[in-house]
Amino acid sequence: MNKLSAVIITFNEERNIERCIRALQKIADEIIVLDSYSTDQTVAICQSLNVRVEQKEWLGYAASKNYLNELVQHEYIFSVDADEVVDSELETAILKEKEKGFDAIYSVNRMTNYMGTWIKHSGWYPDVKVRIFPKQGSEWKGEFVHEVIHYPTNLPVIQLPGHLQHYSYYSYADHRARADKYSALTAQKQFAAGKKASVFKPYLSAIGRFIGMYFLKLGILDGKMGFKIALISAQSNVFKYKELRRLNRE
Repeated sequence: MNKLSAVIITFNEERNIERCIRALQKIADEIIVLDSYSTDQTVAICQSLNVRVEQKEWLGYAASKNYLNELVQHEYIFSVDADEVVDSELETAILKEKEKGFDAIYSVNRMTNYMGTWIKHSGWYPDVKVRIFPKQGSEWKGEFVHEVIHYPTNLPVIQLPGHLQHYSYYSYADHRARADKYSALTAQKQFAAGKKASVFKPYLSAIGRFIGMYFLKLGILDGKMGFKIALISAQSNVFKYKELRRLNRE
C-alpha cells in the first residue's frame, strides 16, 4: 500500500474548503493547504479540521502548486482545488489503487455544478484531468493560467471511475468575474508570446465561441444554464481580445 498526500491551494475559500477536506480525509494520509493569506475564515476552518496550513504570497498557479508539492511527505500526490469534492465512486477507486500500490499516473473526470445544476455538455463535460501523480519527476508548468502537470512519460495513464465534483459558480456575476479574470491572464500570456488581434477578432471569436459551446458541444441540452454558460464565455472572449489589443497598443 502507498500513502497519499492531498494538496490544495486556497484564497478566501470558506464556502468550499470544509466540504473538500472532509472528502479527502477518507482517502489521504496527509492534507496540506497552501493559503495566499485569505481574509475570510478559510485558515480557521482548515485548522479546525486538523489540516496542515502553510501561508505564502501568491506565486502564480504553477509556481504555487510546485512549491506545495515540495512540502509533501509521501511519494504520490493528489492535487485538488478547494471547490472540488471526491464522490463515493471515485473514493472507492482511489482506495483500491492505494491498496494495490500506486504505479501509474491517474486522471479523473471532473463534473461541474453550476448554481445547483450538473452540467453534462457545453464543452464542460467530460472534463478529464490528471490529478494523481508521483512527486518525483512531476512538475506544473504554465506561466499565467491553465497550468498543466508534466509527469514521467514512462508511466501509464489510468482514468479512474467516478467524478471529481466541481462546485464552481454560485451566481452569474461570479461566473462572469472569474471568466474575465482568466481571460485577462490569457491575454497577458498571448501578449508575452507576441500575439496580436485585429479589430474584428473580439467579436468574431465571441460568435464562434457561442456557436461552438451552445450548438456544436450541445450546450442547448443543458437548458437555460447551457445558454448562460455559452453567453458568458462569448462575452469573456470579447474581453480577452480587447485586453490583448490594449496591451499591444500600450
